Amino acid sequence: MAKRQKTHVVDVGGVPVGGGNPIVVQSMTDTDTADIDRTVAQVKLLADAGSELVRVTVNNDAAAKAVPEIKTRLEDLGCNVPIIGDFHFIGHRLLHDNPESAKTLAKFRINPGNVGRGTRRDDNFSTFIEIARDLGKPVRIGVNAGSLDPEVLVAKMDANSRAADPKSGDEVERGALIESAVSSAEAAMSLGLPADKIIVSCKVSRLPQMVEAYRQLAGLMDFPLHLGLTEAGMGTKGIVATTAALSVLLYEGIGDTIRSSLTPEVGGDRAKEVRLCQEILQALDLRSFRPAVTACPGCGRTTSTLFRELAQDIQTHLDAKMTEWHGRYPGSEELKVAVMGCVVNGPGESRAANIGISLPGSGETPRAPVFVDGERTTFLQGEGIADEFIAMVDLYVDNRWGAKETVPAGD
Repeated sequence: MAKRQKTHVVDVGGVPVGGGNPIVVQSMTDTDTADIDRTVAQVKLLADAGSELVRVTVNNDAAAKAVPEIKTRLEDLGCNVPIIGDFHFIGHRLLHDNPESAKTLAKFRINPGNVGRGTRRDDNFSTFIEIARDLGKPVRIGVNAGSLDPEVLVAKMDANSRAADPKSGDEVERGALIESAVSSAEAAMSLGLPADKIIVSCKVSRLPQMVEAYRQLAGLMDFPLHLGLTEAGMGTKGIVATTAALSVLLYEGIGDTIRSSLTPEVGGDRAKEVRLCQEILQALDLRSFRPAVTACPGCGRTTSTLFRELAQDIQTHLDAKMTEWHGRYPGSEELKVAVMGCVVNGPGESRAANIGISLPGSGETPRAPVFVDGERTTFLQGEGIADEFIAMVDLYVDNRWGAKETVPAGD
C-alpha cells in the first residue's frame, strides 16, 4: 500500500481532515431538511452508526431556516456530529439570507458547475466564498460529471475536435472536470479563502473515469480529497462499485474523507452507507471500527453447520457488546476472532487471531482447540462450546483492554 499523501489539514467542526489524519467517514441524509423531526432522527441514526460528518441538503429557505433548530435538537440528544450544508444553484443567496444557518453549519459544499453562467457565475461564486471566508468555514469544492460547467466542457470539446490527434470523449471530460476543480480552488484562494479551508472532490459514476481523475488531482494539488462515486447504485452493484473505486485509490494513498453513495431500498437502512465505508477502511487496515471475525466459507469437510452458527453468534455478540466496550475497553475494536470449521486452515487462522477456535470437521476428533495470542490454551467439546467460547472472548477483552487498577505507593 502506498504511503498516505500529506495535505493541508482542514478542521471540520472539530474533525481533522487531511494531513495524514485518519480517513473520515461521512454520509448524507435523504430527508426533506425542512422536516426537522425526520432530519434530526436520520442524522442521529447516521452518527450513531459511525458517520463522523453528516451532510444535509440546503436547497431553499425552509431548509436553511431549519438548520439551527436541527443542530440544537441534536445537541440536546447528545449528538454533536458536524453538519455540512449541501448547496446547489442558489447557495450564495441562501447563505446571505440565512446568517444563523451559515454560522451553524460546520462546512459548506459548492458545485462550481451550477452556480450560474458568465459574470453571474463569478459573482455568485464570489459571494459564496466570501461568506465562508468571513465566517472561517471550510468549503468542499465538489465537481460532478453530471453537472459539469457546460461552458468549460464545450470549449474543451471544440478545441479537441480541431486537434491533430484528438482525445477520446472520456479524456476530454476528465480534463474538464479537473480543470474546473483546480481553477475553482485557485479562485477561492484568490478571494481570501485559506488553503486549509478547502477540500476538493471530483465525482463521476464510471469507476475508471473517477479513479483516473483523482489520480491526476492528487498530483496537482495539496488539498484534502473527498472520495466517492456520484451515484453507486443499488444492492450488490452499488456495494461492489463503491468498494472497487474507493479501495483502488485508498490503497494508492489517495483520499482523506469518503462516502458511499448507495441507493437504499425503499424503507431500507440509510446507515448501510456508513457501515460500508467502515468495512472498506477496516479491510484495508487503515482504521478499525469493530472486532473482526474470520470464518471459513465451508466445504465438504465441514458438513456440520456448527462453525457457521458459532461465527454468526460471535458476530452478533460482538456487535451487541461494542457500545459498552467502546467506552469501557478502548482499543477493543481491533479484536480479531477466528471461527474455523476444520483442521485444514483452522489452527493456522486461529493462531493468527487474538483468539480463535478450530471446530472439528467431518471425520475429525470431536474436540475444538482454542488459541489465544497464537498459543493453544485448551480444548472445548460437548453441547456448550458456543457459550464457553463466547465467555472466553469476553474474558480476553477484559484482560487485554480493561482498565488496570493501580496500587498506591506504600501500600
